[in-house]
Amino acid sequence: MDLNIIQIILILIVAFLAGIEGILDQWHFHQPIIACTLIGLVTGELIPCLILAGTLQLIALGWSNIGAAVAPDAALASIASAIILVLSGQGEAGVSSAIALAVPLAVAGLLLTILVRTIATGIVHIMDRYAAQGNIRAIEIWQWVAICLQGLRIAIPAGLIIAVGAGPVRTLLEAMPQWLTDGLAIGGGMVVAVGYAMVINMMASKEVWPFFVIGFVLATVSEITLVGLGLIGISLALVYLALSKQGGSGGGGNANIGDPVGDLIDNY
Repeated sequence: MDLNIIQIILILIVAFLAGIEGILDQWHFHQPIIACTLIGLVTGELIPCLILAGTLQLIALGWSNIGAAVAPDAALASIASAIILVLSGQGEAGVSSAIALAVPLAVAGLLLTILVRTIATGIVHIMDRYAAQGNIRAIEIWQWVAICLQGLRIAIPAGLIIAVGAGPVRTLLEAMPQWLTDGLAIGGGMVVAVGYAMVINMMASKEVWPFFVIGFVLATVSEITLVGLGLIGISLALVYLALSKQGGSGGGGNANIGDPVGDLIDNY
């Protein structure tokens, strides 16, 4: 698929916002479910990008910054894999290959993240000097410079992928042997399971497991749609919150049974 100049500009804007949101975390443009969907909207390939978005979101659920450990870059993985999917022109058939490429792209994004954060450390020292001088305007300017560097961290690789063009991308994907694409697809599916297992491991507690079991059982009922499962999940969450408030309030007798939410936090 060939992109026109307007589509290219819109893709770069989405990529820039995704890079910034990887730090600000306000509108979640860096999340695959949003980043890939926006790329699909501006390129007219919404359905394939939505499928890619949902799969990558499951993978990214297990990616989080813990202590000094920096998680793989979901923003670059989402933007780059969505662009490659669009340029390949394979539609839904190219989703598996795009998913397989997303994981190494996320690792590459991790290296870019470390590089930009290293540069940002130097910017902090510059801002310290201006703070000592009482120059608030200069501090604000350098803060914007640091934030824009995060946006360029995603926008520049996105522009390079677009510059390569649809032809080389399509040739690369078509040249991949069947055993390799099948293996990458299986590996991508395993990564999804591992990412989701990491989330479950972080949330595991005696209060949460019953809800997980209920959701797991309901998910096997094919007649229930994703919208229905979502509504059931919201209803269970509201019931849990209501019970936790009743348990934490006084009233004598057996009414005060403790706060399950507080117990969950204390036991974690």
